Amino acid sequence: MSDKIIQFDDAMFESKLDALVRIKVEQTINAMLDAEADEITNAARYERKTDRKAFRAGHYERTLTAKAGKLSLKVPKLKGALFESAVIERYRRRESSVEEALREMYLAGVSTRRVDDISQLLWGERMPSQTLSDKLKKIYKEIDEWRKRPLESEYPYVFVDGVWHKRSWGGHVENVSVLVAIGVSTEGRREVIAVDEGMREDAASWEQFFRSMIERGLRGVRLVVGDRCAGLVSTVNSMLPNAKYQRCMVHFMRNVLSKVPPNHRDWASAALKAIFAMESRESALAKAGTVAAEMESRKLKAAAGCLREGIGETTAYLLPEFPTEHRRRIRTNNMIERLNREIRRRTRVVGGFPDGNSALMLVCARIRYVTANEWSTRRYLDMSRFDDNLVEAN
Repeated sequence: MSDKIIQFDDAMFESKLDALVRIKVEQTINAMLDAEADEITNAARYERKTDRKAFRAGHYERTLTAKAGKLSLKVPKLKGALFESAVIERYRRRESSVEEALREMYLAGVSTRRVDDISQLLWGERMPSQTLSDKLKKIYKEIDEWRKRPLESEYPYVFVDGVWHKRSWGGHVENVSVLVAIGVSTEGRREVIAVDEGMREDAASWEQFFRSMIERGLRGVRLVVGDRCAGLVSTVNSMLPNAKYQRCMVHFMRNVLSKVPPNHRDWASAALKAIFAMESRESALAKAGTVAAEMESRKLKAAAGCLREGIGETTAYLLPEFPTEHRRRIRTNNMIERLNREIRRRTRVVGGFPDGNSALMLVCARIRYVTANEWSTRRYLDMSRFDDNLVEAN
């Protein structure tokens, strides 16, 4: 048996393999271009025919950036006819899959500068930020149509929240909000049903936001889940009279605990969890009264007041019209909060926005990127018993 050990250089092998693939792709495309020229002229190169339609006049060289790398192409020139290729567009310099990959990187959270660097590293050609911006205009047009689409399903559950970002306004930078709504359809699937700039998450912004959804066909809403924002509760009550409002349980608990000093926080946290472990709304409200009284005896009057003030709207999920199996998911805004974290991860890369539309378009693009998978196709809730609960409750 030989003592010699054969060493295999993976990097060199991959490099040579990439070069081989690039050469083969280059040869194949050039052959296809020649075949197209033969068809247009009705004659092969150097072939003498009386019925030929045009003549060869050499070629010009151009490059095409493809998945296989940067290709050197020889595009035929003709006399007596215009050479138009079905293989590559006349002024295209990148394969569409490469452009799509660069756009996807940007929407996934990569800065324009990094996209430029990655383009140079992978394909040997830079994509300037202005070029990328031009390519994104097509996406933004699709996004605008998506935002204004009719809402054809019924959405018994609607989750709403705002994402804050910085934008320029009148020569100075200020914080404004992009409002997001996610609906759960009667089939139990999630869908982002609205995204709009809300300025300050005030009553006027919420009214405009819900009015826009209603005009697009929003109907069948039974529960709206959100944080305690100014004007949100009154907007839900006035514009969706058949819907209940559920305050996010997690944020409510944080609000109460923020008014509790550290030496009482463990007890208060356990007491609040006990309230939301109750099986009925009546028992939860009774338990909340007991906890509030205990808080007052411990001189935690601010926390007790906060608990008494918000416990009613934070236990709407326990009403009999909502299935027991849904409670864990409809009592918090966690679903939309996770989506908002993905949005913030992208907007942090940008920093400040020059105007509201640029922020709105990027947020929408990020949302569509994140939700273009099982997020929107997988069933989120089993809605088979929802109508039965409504009948029993009434």
